[in-house]
Amino acid sequence: MTDRAAERGPRTTGLDLHLGRLDRNVRACLMDAVRDAIRAGRLAPGARLPSSRALAADLRVARNTVVRVYSELISEGWLTGLQGSGTEVSERVAEFVGERARPRPADTRSRPGHDLRPGHPDLSSFPRDEWIRAVKKTVGTAPFEAFGYADPRGRGELRDTLARYLARARGLRAHAGDVVVCSGAAEGLRFVAAALAATGVTRVAVEEFDLPSQRRTLADAGLETVPLGVDTGGVDPSVLERSSGIGAVLLTPSHQFPLGVALRYDRRAAIVEWARRHGALIIEDDYDGEFRYDRSPVGALQGLDRDHVLYLGTASKSLAPGLRLGWLVVPDRLVDVITAQKGDTEETVGFVNQLAMTEFVQSGAYDRHIRAMRAQYRRRRRHLVETLAERAPKVRVAGRAAGLHVLLEQPGRTGRELVRRIAAEQLTVEPLSFFRHPDAASNRDGVVIGFAAPSPSGWSGVLDALVRALA
Repeated sequence: MTDRAAERGPRTTGLDLHLGRLDRNVRACLMDAVRDAIRAGRLAPGARLPSSRALAADLRVARNTVVRVYSELISEGWLTGLQGSGTEVSERVAEFVGERARPRPADTRSRPGHDLRPGHPDLSSFPRDEWIRAVKKTVGTAPFEAFGYADPRGRGELRDTLARYLARARGLRAHAGDVVVCSGAAEGLRFVAAALAATGVTRVAVEEFDLPSQRRTLADAGLETVPLGVDTGGVDPSVLERSSGIGAVLLTPSHQFPLGVALRYDRRAAIVEWARRHGALIIEDDYDGEFRYDRSPVGALQGLDRDHVLYLGTASKSLAPGLRLGWLVVPDRLVDVITAQKGDTEETVGFVNQLAMTEFVQSGAYDRHIRAMRAQYRRRRRHLVETLAERAPKVRVAGRAAGLHVLLEQPGRTGRELVRRIAAEQLTVEPLSFFRHPDAASNRDGVVIGFAAPSPSGWSGVLDALVRALA
């Protein structure tokens, strides 16, 4: 089901057909899967099925195939369908499949049906056809040297393309020589942490709510982390002035993770000025900065000072984490020391994905995909906010209209209590406390919801389950 249809009201229960690999007889496989789901109780009488268009898109089959399946199952009595009302499991199926067709009580011990932890995009919307075209075009014409050991900084074509794209889309001041390709944000930060330690840095300031994995990466390099308070204006830079020995600060300025605020303009200027006076480094993690829904995306902090800001970007949120594609835009003075952390040759990102990404950006496919996903996630976030306001009015949605997650706070309920209630609906989420620095002063609590991952056909069912837990 599409997000536009979702805005008109609940349309599906989050269809799970337990489909394996479809063979050549797609129609027969799909019919058997629907019958089995009804017999097993995964589809109860009255359950709404996705539209034929949405299910065909999810399964990557012809829409006519799904239409025929629905029609035949209606004629057999498994389903019912009325013009303009969608397709549902027939109320009569209980008569001939017995008790097994009735809804089963939730089993909280079973594997959750949907992972709503933050940081996951909608993988069902990955632009496969465009990516395949990019792979075929570039691999088919690639020079022989592309198949050998590569520059540790990454393919020159990709570095030049990324520098141009980031200058245009995120306001960076960069050229190909500043760009270092890596296999994702986690690897990129490992290189940066090792480089900081190699240059004598011992203390790094971080936001008081952030990714624990990033703190571990810094600690593994022997770096102490100092938490900075975060309020509605983003990080409070006054701690930087009061603390001694801080050689770098790690920030998510465009859309703070996980609180969702943007770093205020005067604080941006204050942090850059602090870095200049102390010769310190600002590590800008542009976590999901391309996704802003109420206005144009906030420009990257790196555009204010290319000598003191290191930019960390990735295709994990915009495309898919499985591509293992990330990039650093590095101040000139640190290019060699960071490149040295990678070794003498590129060993982490295959040349095929690097060449494909180059073509994907140059052809305009990347811009088109970002626009499409921005529109989809905007509709989905609005649907979430409006549904909560109507059906769970005590829940507060915090943060800017941006990114792939929201922070939910509910008076009288702790984050961990909310996690337990949501888990009972077969959804996996994280409490805000999971992201709190051990030395943070804030006692703010809530639950962080990643709303991007469910497929369009399953979104309404996921939202229904979430609201039931929060009501």
